[in-house]
Amino acid sequence: MTSPPGDGEDIAALARGGRTNFFGFLLRLAARLPFLFIAGRLYGPELLGRFAYAVIVIEFAAQLATLGLKRGLAQQLSTTDQPHACIVMDAILAALIASGFATIILMFFPQAMFPTGQMYGAEWLLPLVIFAIAGTDIALAALAYRRNIRATVTARAIVEPWTISIGAGLLYFVSSRDGLIFAYVCSVTGALIAAVIPLYRSYGLPRGWKPNPAQLLLVARKNVPLAAADAIEWGSRRLDIAILGLFVAPYFVGVYYVAQQVASLPQKLKTSFDPILAPVITQRLAERDHQAVARQVRQVGFWVIAAQAGVALALAIPGEAVMGLVGKEFVGGTGALAFLLAAEVIAATAAVSEAALVYVARHRNLMISLLMIAVQAGLTVSVILGMRSLGWPQAWQAAGAALSLCLALGLSSILKSRLLGRLLQAPVQGWRWPLIWAAAGASLVGTLFTWLPQSLEWVELAFGVPAILATFGAIVWKRGFTHEDRVLFRMKKGEEPELPTPLGVTPPGAEPPAH
Repeated sequence: MTSPPGDGEDIAALARGGRTNFFGFLLRLAARLPFLFIAGRLYGPELLGRFAYAVIVIEFAAQLATLGLKRGLAQQLSTTDQPHACIVMDAILAALIASGFATIILMFFPQAMFPTGQMYGAEWLLPLVIFAIAGTDIALAALAYRRNIRATVTARAIVEPWTISIGAGLLYFVSSRDGLIFAYVCSVTGALIAAVIPLYRSYGLPRGWKPNPAQLLLVARKNVPLAAADAIEWGSRRLDIAILGLFVAPYFVGVYYVAQQVASLPQKLKTSFDPILAPVITQRLAERDHQAVARQVRQVGFWVIAAQAGVALALAIPGEAVMGLVGKEFVGGTGALAFLLAAEVIAATAAVSEAALVYVARHRNLMISLLMIAVQAGLTVSVILGMRSLGWPQAWQAAGAALSLCLALGLSSILKSRLLGRLLQAPVQGWRWPLIWAAAGASLVGTLFTWLPQSLEWVELAFGVPAILATFGAIVWKRGFTHEDRVLFRMKKGEEPELPTPLGVTPPGAEPPAH
C-alpha cells in the first residue's frame, strides 16, 4: 500500500529524529554502565539503595512540577499567535512555581525521601534540584519543537550521565557516604546548563513578556491530564522500588535498583522518538488525517518493539554476567532483571499508543494509566506479602515486584492500543511475527555462550552480547523489515541528523504569523 503524500515525509522525519536520539542512547549506555560499576563497587548495595529511594521521590516531584508541558508545550506553540519566547517563558515560570511547592513539601517532610534512616548533613537541601530537573525538561521540550534534538542528546546522553559517573568516582574520596548525592546534584546542574544555552540561542529573550498569573493557572488546569499521564508513566517504573523500600532492607533495594537501571536502557529507545513524534502527530491530527496517525504509531511501534526486544535479549540471556559486572553482591538481582527487561518490551505498545492518546482521548488515557498503576500496586504488595508469609528470601520478593510490573504493563498495552485503534478506525499494533523467529535465533546463540565456564564470563559479555544483537538484527532485517523500515538506517552523505521543518511549523528563529 502506498502512503499518501506527506505521510512518507513524516515517516522519514520520525526516522531521522529517532536515529539522532538513537546515537544518544548509545552514548547514554556507554556512560550508564560505568556509573553502575562505580556505584556498585565503591558504595555498595545499601548506600545505593538509600540513594535510589531519595532520587525516585525527587524525580517524581519534578515530573509533577512540569505540569505536563513536556508534551503539552508543542501543542501550545503550534496553536498560539503570541511570540514563542513568551510562551516558553510562561511554561518555565509555571514549572518553577510548581517546583517551589514541591520543594517546600519535601523539605518539611524529608521522611518521604529517607523512610528507613535518619538524614545526615545537607541531605534536607536535596529537594532544591527539583527546580533544575523541571527547568531542563521544559527547555528541552521547547527546543524539540524547533527540531533541535541535538540539545536533548547533549544534555541527557552526554552531560548528565557522564557527570554523575565521573562525579561518583571522584567524590567518593570526599565523602564515601554522600558522594552519590553530590554527584547527582552536579549532573542535574550540568544538564540544566546544557539545555539553557541552546534555548537562549534558539528563542532569545522574551521581549515584552510579563508574568500572567491567570494564563499560568489556565496552563496548569489544561495540562492536568497530561501531567498525570506523564507522572503515572514515569511512576510505573519507580513504584516497585518505592514499595520495596517499605518492605525489604535497603541492601535489596540497591540490588533491585541496579537491575532496574540496566533494564531501563531499552526504554530509552522509545524515548528516542518522543521529541519528534509529538509534533508530527499533532500536525496530522490538526489535518484530521487519522489514517496517517495510525501508520505513524504502527511504524514507530514496530521499530521500538524490535529494538527493545533485541537489547532485552542481549542483556537478559547473560544476565548473571551483566549483574556480576557491577559486583558479586548484585548477582541475586538476575531474576528481577529478566522480568524488568520483559516489562519494557511489553510496555512498548502502550507507550507509543499513548503518544497519540494524550491528544485524542487524554482523559480516557489517564483512566487506563490510573487502572494500570493501581493494578501494579495491588499486585506488588500482594506478591511481596505472599512470598513473605511463605518465608521466601527478600531477593525473590524483589523479583516478584518486577513480575507484577510486567503483568500490569501488559494490561495497559492491550487497553491503550485497542482504544487508539477504535478512535482512529485503523490498526495501531506494531507487532510482526518475524520478531518471534528473530528472538528464537538470538536466544539459541546466546544460550551457547552461557555454557562457557564462569572464568570466561568476559567472553560471554564481550562476544556473546554482540552476537545476540547481530543475530536478532539480521533476522529482523531479512524477514521483518519493509521498505519504509529501512528509511531508519538511510542517511545521505553529509546529512545533518536534524529534522526538517514540516509544513505548517514555524522555522527556528521566526515567530508565527499573526492570525
